[in-house]
Amino acid sequence: MPMQPPPLLSLTIVSALRHIAHFSDLSAVPDHILVELFWKTLQAGKLTEKVLKLFMATGNEEILSFVHRLNIKPILTPVLPTIAFLLTMMAQTIVNVVTEAFQTNLTGLSGKRRQKLQDSGRLCWDEI
Repeated sequence: MPMQPPPLLSLTIVSALRHIAHFSDLSAVPDHILVELFWKTLQAGKLTEKVLKLFMATGNEEILSFVHRLNIKPILTPVLPTIAFLLTMMAQTIVNVVTEAFQTNLTGLSGKRRQKLQDSGRLCWDEI
């Protein structure tokens, strides 16, 4: 009995599985092929964060249901603070410390002098 070659669909799925990490969109793939490709991806251990997002972006109800039932969750990457954020936080801290120190020094002044400085709107470190 002659051996039959594998069907073209099977070869296509095997090839797609081999290159799944390089795809950017699966929306054109028919649903029945998408589901089979998803299962073969799971079996091959090739379900990465990027590939999971790729399958979920298709909106295929069967795949979304599998993901939910298998309790597969995307990894949430923490947002690291930028240098601008850190500089802003440092500046706010410095302003708070200086303001607190300044207010502490003002409470030590005599009432008349403190009122004069506050009324003039010119609070100078030289006068404290």
